[in-house]
Amino acid sequence: MSSQSGTAAVNFSELVNKNKQTLARLKDSPRLVLHRRDGEDLVLTTAARAEQDQTVVSAATRMLAAMARREPGSMELLLDILPDAFPWVRFLPEADVHAFAVELVDTMRAADSITNSAAVAQLLTAWQHTAEIHSDPDLLAALTRDHDADYGLTPDPREAE
Repeated sequence: MSSQSGTAAVNFSELVNKNKQTLARLKDSPRLVLHRRDGEDLVLTTAARAEQDQTVVSAATRMLAAMARREPGSMELLLDILPDAFPWVRFLPEADVHAFAVELVDTMRAADSITNSAAVAQLLTAWQHTAEIHSDPDLLAALTRDHDADYGLTPDPREAE
């Protein structure tokens, strides 16, 4: 089995049953996707490759953050290129595009400082969902309309456990 972008893919059972042959595939592929029947797929890579990937992400993050802070016109450049990187920003109001750009750079810098990109992925997903709402006039109207009603207290979801 194989997957996109040069990444090999096998069933998890191949790693268990033929571990040497399966691990040898990492010589020809940067990553090995392990498909599991009873859970989320796993990605196996070497420590050196993972460190290289982190180095590249960290360098790109630092360059983007430095660019955004350096010159007065650099934020405008960032705002100009955002629609190429994230086409869905076209649905955001102009003020939100600026807020997204600032928040993205700040979150990328913070995430890089702890080498954990989960917050960046969450931020991108949240802003994309915001753009989806703005792209649908009926949904936007329903979510921004004043309902002139108080529906009372919202129960604490932790109490339902």
